Amino acid sequence: MAEVTSKVDKVAKLADPMESSIDASTQEMLRRAQRLNVETVFDRAVTMKPCAIGMQGICCKNCAMGPCRLPLPKDGIQGEDTRKGLCGATANTICARNFIRMIAGGAAAHSDHGRNVAITFLAAARGETHDYKIKDPIKLMQIAPYFGVATTVEVDGVVKDRDIKEIAIAVGEKAVAEWGKTSGTIDYLKRAPQPLQDKWAEAGVLPRNVDREIVEIMHRTHMGVDQDFRNLMKQGTRAALADGWGGSMIGTDLQDVLFGTPSPLQAEANLGVMKEDHVNIIVHGHEPLLSEMIVAAAQSQEMIDYAISKGAKGIQLSGICCTANEVLQRHGVPPAGTFLQQELAIITGACDAMVVDVQCIFQNLANVAKCFHTKLITTHPIARMEQDNVLHIEFDEHHAMEDAIRIVKIAVDNFTKRGADVIIPRHKSAQIAGFGVESIRYHLGGSFRGDYYTLNDNIINGRIRGIAGVVGCNNARTKHNDEHITIIKELIKNDVIVLTTGCSAIAAGMHGLLTPESAAVHCGPGLAEVCETVGIPPVLHLGSCVDNSRILLAATEVVKAGGLGKDICDLPAAGSAPEWMSEKAISIGQYFVASGVYTVFGYHMPLEGAPVFKDYLYKDMENIFGGKWDCEPDPVKHAHKMIAHIDKKRKELGIDKARDRVLMDMADRQALGME
Repeated sequence: MAEVTSKVDKVAKLADPMESSIDASTQEMLRRAQRLNVETVFDRAVTMKPCAIGMQGICCKNCAMGPCRLPLPKDGIQGEDTRKGLCGATANTICARNFIRMIAGGAAAHSDHGRNVAITFLAAARGETHDYKIKDPIKLMQIAPYFGVATTVEVDGVVKDRDIKEIAIAVGEKAVAEWGKTSGTIDYLKRAPQPLQDKWAEAGVLPRNVDREIVEIMHRTHMGVDQDFRNLMKQGTRAALADGWGGSMIGTDLQDVLFGTPSPLQAEANLGVMKEDHVNIIVHGHEPLLSEMIVAAAQSQEMIDYAISKGAKGIQLSGICCTANEVLQRHGVPPAGTFLQQELAIITGACDAMVVDVQCIFQNLANVAKCFHTKLITTHPIARMEQDNVLHIEFDEHHAMEDAIRIVKIAVDNFTKRGADVIIPRHKSAQIAGFGVESIRYHLGGSFRGDYYTLNDNIINGRIRGIAGVVGCNNARTKHNDEHITIIKELIKNDVIVLTTGCSAIAAGMHGLLTPESAAVHCGPGLAEVCETVGIPPVLHLGSCVDNSRILLAATEVVKAGGLGKDICDLPAAGSAPEWMSEKAISIGQYFVASGVYTVFGYHMPLEGAPVFKDYLYKDMENIFGGKWDCEPDPVKHAHKMIAHIDKKRKELGIDKARDRVLMDMADRQALGME
């Protein structure tokens, strides 16, 4: 081990491993870090407390007259709220501005991810890069009409299939234009149920293009511009919808076309997937453009032989955060851990290279890497680190494989410099991942009968109580993975099937909830029976955090299948982000709320200092979109708030009592669709 340069202050209070995480491998690595005097995020969370006024959302620093802080009176608001900043901005205005700036940041991150995918997709379609190919032409044909791209052409009165390259170029050009087109609205909005589209139009929140909505938030929240919290949230909603039904959804679809649409596969999860006798490369971040190439390079015989020549038995690739989910769902590459485990992967002493791109990357990784032999490699032009021990290899889609081979060779060469003090936790769990809208349909009925009606039927007859989306980050202010796992277990125990993405999905895999066998152990009798019959886990891994659009589209398919209302807000469904941390979570939460989903966040929401604005999000917004915000830090209460909402929707649909299973003919099914 190299000289320690990321030392914990000896007088500082250290994190208690048992109180920091429910995961045994995380606890083990925390103890090791503290023995080696290496500081981690868990220790910093103990020594640095959050700003109480900032947590309430009522600190404004949008001009140099501030920051202006508007704390609540100790006895609460009595009568008129007279708190004002220097310019006169009220607590509600300040809180709303801060909230939609978080939406802007989150929408920018996910949508910029989508933009990069769209640019690479167009380059591949035009033949400007030879490292990327169209791997799923069927999905390309499916999404082309949403962009207004024809898939057939008439020649001499005969309709023929259009050339696939022409379709790909046209889709790529239309997709790239969605970030800055000068007229109209986001093309993918038409994928939502028609009643939802009508609500958006009536509320005046149809997004025009991705970039405009984000820029307009920054303009409106500049000092002295928009000062009405309702009008501010109107723009926040536009930007969130531009993300969820625009940039993110486009990114997911084009990734599927380029890299292949995921289908269920088996893998493992947790730090125990690393191997002491292999070269260990960890990919971390969110964009799969480079990681796809690293998978191909690491699995090539040339690189495997090179690793063997250096004394290794092979190359073990694993991931952290959503890049992990991207390479998991298409290649079965195992995730080494969630957001909070990124430093711990290096602390094993076995990480030969950590390759990072954008979002959720700790700058402290560079300090931890100094304590070990690990090569930390940044790859994105907008994401560099100031520390001198970080190697920057800027990714270029036109030379993708060349860049990937260079990175893999650096990792292999670094294997020879690994110290003797290597400790890899033995903890890992099996999982089934790679679900999506298409594979769920297949599992419900096969190639010929696949349809979401089977799911609807089991919701109607009561075997499945409802649907929950449990997504999002980890947060060092909460106990690592505890809220995710407690909420998911409580939901499936009560026959609620769970769709999950992001670090929540990795956590579920780490704790054994992503296997069909887990249904018999953790589920209520109805959901357990369905999972056993269909052969699926009770918790379905739908991909990375940008893939939350898969949950929206799955919900839309449930609406289309009939019998459960005409809009997403009619469904017995709810959303959750138990340990949310990033601005992306706020953008995701708002586009789910605006799509009609009751959405509960854990930990806290930065709203407590503006009670009127909080009520607008928690109560009034439901009257506009059918969905609303809520917050509950207690995980059991959190789950039961979701269950109560699901039960309310079941009652409104008239399916609140269990029904006997009946054989339905086509007329019965048509009648359900007309309800």
